[in-house]
Amino acid sequence: MSDKILLSHGGGGEEMQSLISGLFFKHFGNEILDKMEDSATLNIKGRIAFTTDSFTVTPLFFNGGDIGKIAIAGTVNDLVSAGAKPLYLSCGFIIEEGFLYEDLEKIVISMKDEMKKSGVKIVAGDTKVVPRGSADGLFINTSGIGEIVCADISSHNLQEGDVIIISNEVGNHGACILAKREELELGGDLKSDCASLFAPFEALFNSGVRPKALRDATRGGLSAVLNEWALASKVGIELNESDILVSDEVKGLCEIFGFEPYELANEGTMAICVRGEDAEKTLGVLRQFGECAKSCTIGKVTASYKEHVILKSAWGTSRFLEPPKGELLPRIC
Repeated sequence: MSDKILLSHGGGGEEMQSLISGLFFKHFGNEILDKMEDSATLNIKGRIAFTTDSFTVTPLFFNGGDIGKIAIAGTVNDLVSAGAKPLYLSCGFIIEEGFLYEDLEKIVISMKDEMKKSGVKIVAGDTKVVPRGSADGLFINTSGIGEIVCADISSHNLQEGDVIIISNEVGNHGACILAKREELELGGDLKSDCASLFAPFEALFNSGVRPKALRDATRGGLSAVLNEWALASKVGIELNESDILVSDEVKGLCEIFGFEPYELANEGTMAICVRGEDAEKTLGVLRQFGECAKSCTIGKVTASYKEHVILKSAWGTSRFLEPPKGELLPRIC
């Protein structure tokens, strides 16, 4: 095997079969994928969730993950947001000619390790190799299918008296990518929150708690999610700024660049809406898991300021938390 990806690795011949069998099947192999059919045949009962996403993050490797880990975690978390148990993934690789085989293998192993956390399987895939300058190294596309285990989770479900919870600090992924691009050396250990969240939310579903709404706060961050919920449910959302966890490193970067931490992307931080009476139970379940150990209540749903999000400061002032405008940080996932 060449130490770099060649155009012939995407040509459908011997080199492509060598790449597929020697790398992808080696790490992703299972009884469905190994059949090498043009379509996977799946056994699924009941309602399913289906999602798709494309990943173009730069840099490809960063503190806390890489493009492969994001591809798996991001798709798994989208299924979890629908109340689904992740079952199957498809995966398409668009690889730039000259990409290091060693780096591709690191990414594939990262994907394999992340899949173990939820039990999801890659059952169909595709590989394309494009000429130099056409793909900035590597792009990955995934689609996911999951079995609905907690029905009727929706951004349209919010009602007055419901509580808003987040499962982690906010802004870590976006800040980590920014620091890596700008080659900034920061004190502390700023790393992406990239993580698959099926295990903690499976435990939450099994506990009897039925979340009103769930959303992995990726592009646009917490601000985008909560503004979408307020608009969809025609309610107001009132947040206590002092309750929203933001690390010192993220605060420092936001001060330097003039960013709003609530607009920075996350890759393993879930926004959660539950009934007021379910809040403590929700926190008790989620905090048993390392990925959600910092879960906390940050606000509530109100009948005031319909279709808006209000941010209350520790000094008693209030302001609208506006939805993000434009592209804050391109190529972050």
